Amino acid sequence: MTDITLTAADGFELGAWLAEPAGAPRGGIVVVQEIFGVNSHIRSICDRLAEAGYRAVAPAVFDRIEPDFQTGYTPDEVARARGMIPLFDMGKCLLDVAAARDHLAGAGKTGIVGFCLGGSVAYAAASQLEGFAGASSFYGGMVNKLIAQPPRCPVQFHYGAEDTGIPPENYEAVRAAVPGAEFHVYEGAGHGFNCDQRASYDAPSAALAWQRTLDFFGRTLG
Repeated sequence: MTDITLTAADGFELGAWLAEPAGAPRGGIVVVQEIFGVNSHIRSICDRLAEAGYRAVAPAVFDRIEPDFQTGYTPDEVARARGMIPLFDMGKCLLDVAAARDHLAGAGKTGIVGFCLGGSVAYAAASQLEGFAGASSFYGGMVNKLIAQPPRCPVQFHYGAEDTGIPPENYEAVRAAVPGAEFHVYEGAGHGFNCDQRASYDAPSAALAWQRTLDFFGRTLG
């Protein structure tokens, strides 16, 4: 588990967290951050994927705005993180995601998983980039704005039924537009339910979603 540097197609250099499995990798997975950066939670996701046998890399997709941006989840930190959203550029982000994908070459088939902002990025990558064999999207509030472009690989969605920022009409539009996707709504779960550092953490939903994600990548990455 270590910090590395990636170089995007436009020459931009960004940081990333790399987690290696103990043995030969069973595939590679790009992990895309929440708005809080490649913080301890996102690094832990990579580490858990490595424990499951995957080479995992989390590109710091906010480095183009503020290098090594990381926050926690206090109200002040959440407010600071939300200030990054108007500065975010999806097109440039996908260049960084592609660099992470390329870094995983040789690990086997490549998947992508993202949370919050990253959940939307994961779908954007699945629909706009080549080279992904599966994409898992956790509570991506902008996916409904991206569904005009169908995915190029199998996709899986996770939403919290109590997510006040992503109402049912949002995710039901996604369900209707991507009928072949694996789609899960977790009763009693709110936004960020998978993150054990947030007040919205819901342990049963998180455990179920994580197992479904591992099962999904087990099928799609082989």
